[in-house]
Amino acid sequence: MAPLPKRKYAKTRQRLRRQHIRQSRAQVTLCPECRSPRVAHHICHECGSYRGRRIFDLDEE
Repeated sequence: MAPLPKRKYAKTRQRLRRQHIRQSRAQVTLCPECRSPRVAHHICHECGSYRGRRIFDLDEE
């Protein structure tokens, strides 16, 4: 059998122990083509470019 804790861990103690386990925020940069904010290393959803190339064309309405 595996060892079990003798007492219940308090929620605060548990959260303090897991403070370093968290997701980091996405890095937001400006698109060099249209200067709109976009997530770093992702396609720009405004103009459809990535690293100076057109990846997909957006339908203009």
